[in-house]
Amino acid sequence: MEEARKRFHHELDGLRTDLIRAAAETSEAIAAATRALLDHDLAVVERVFAHDRAVDELHVSIEARAYHLLGLQQPVAHDLRTLLAALRILQEIGLSSDLTVTIAKAARRSYGMELPPRIRGIIDRMGHQAGVQFRLAIDAFADEDENVANALSDMDDVMDDLQKELFRAIFDLCKADEAGIQQAVQIALVGRYYERIADHAVLIGKWVNFMATGELPEPPSREEPDPGQRTSDAR
Repeated sequence: MEEARKRFHHELDGLRTDLIRAAAETSEAIAAATRALLDHDLAVVERVFAHDRAVDELHVSIEARAYHLLGLQQPVAHDLRTLLAALRILQEIGLSSDLTVTIAKAARRSYGMELPPRIRGIIDRMGHQAGVQFRLAIDAFADEDENVANALSDMDDVMDDLQKELFRAIFDLCKADEAGIQQAVQIALVGRYYERIADHAVLIGKWVNFMATGELPEPPSREEPDPGQRTSDAR
């Protein structure tokens, strides 16, 4: 029995390590997607796609191993909560990765289109903020740090303020002709994608809190579909 428990914890540690690897791939993709958008760098777009493929491969492996541990090892208490949280956090990582692909595709669609400096600066800050929140969420998972996990909801106010600032800049700076309207829509959608990545970071924090306390997160609102929903279009 003791040997079986040691083997279980070894496999659980490996699963946690790979989950953090998937998150690291996504964190790099957030930064790369922002560079692709702001620098019109199509080579960086391909790097975002490569990060997403790596996340997909890890996703399949982690999910299969988690179900194996749940089905055959009979985990209890904290170990069971860790596995359940890992599966939900894996979903948030995957959705965030898909959002970086969507931003990269927006970079391709807007290739050669110059952004007003004010809007460029706000998008840069949104990309940075999304990356910071996502990395802190994964750090909270790796360290099982409830304090960092619970702070993520307050940090999300920064992203909300940036999105409002972006909308004001769009109304002030984008032209009312057809090209200007198309640009405004693309910029607004990109801002929404960054906001959703930050929301996924908050949800990761809530599942970290569940690991520690057993308190289930409140169900997310169903106001609208997540633009990062894993569909064939995101590939």
